[in-house]
Amino acid sequence: MRFRRLILSVCLLLPSLFAVAQQPRVAIDSMNTALREFRHSVRQDIRDYRDSLRDERRRICKENPHEVRIGWGDQLFETLVWYNQPHSTLYPESYIGQYEEEYRYVQHWFAEYQYRVRYWFNVGAMVDYSGVVWDKVRRNGAGEEVSRDEDCNFHNIAIMFTTRFTYMHSKYVSLYSGLGLGLNINTGSELDYHRRKTALAPALNLTVLGMSVGNEKWFGAVEFGGLYSLLNMHEVYLAGSRMFTLSVGCRF
Repeated sequence: MRFRRLILSVCLLLPSLFAVAQQPRVAIDSMNTALREFRHSVRQDIRDYRDSLRDERRRICKENPHEVRIGWGDQLFETLVWYNQPHSTLYPESYIGQYEEEYRYVQHWFAEYQYRVRYWFNVGAMVDYSGVVWDKVRRNGAGEEVSRDEDCNFHNIAIMFTTRFTYMHSKYVSLYSGLGLGLNINTGSELDYHRRKTALAPALNLTVLGMSVGNEKWFGAVEFGGLYSLLNMHEVYLAGSRMFTLSVGCRF
């Protein structure tokens, strides 16, 4: 009798035990289903983001691919190399010396055109002008001015092909670097070592960091880098000049 009751109790208990045993499996199945749905949602979001990014890049390349800008650059190199010569008052009054004084720095002025080939890559051309003007002054031993030749000068005109690599592009701000290669024309009132007033030399412009701020049409830019032009150690026309520039431009 007891044996029959035990079997009956076990039979009645088995469904309850089976239901309890099934609860962890149901929870695991629900978790797996949720994980599958989450992974699918993440993958779909990634695909949507890639599609929108690709569409945005195509739009950037097609809309306003042309860019024109004008700007100003510093003449730090020129101010360090060419500066007023101090004149001496220790010589006899009959002594006549020649000094270079009253340096005026024209600064760098440039114009550039760029065409956007890819959303991250531009090609174009740039013309940069800079100059320095000074006076040649003849003074006697007492430092008194005897004569003055005004407006002695030299000028550099650099014509370069340029490239730009944009590594961050947003709606209003872009960060980029660039490189320019071309020819520099140095001319002026003075003669060089070869008795020439005009000389040609290769030119290199390096933009280490540039930042453009504006909308799709109008923008302003600031750049850090340098403009170089030389033939040898004795014929250096530009070396680290135009290290800092400011410019404004438009896209169309």
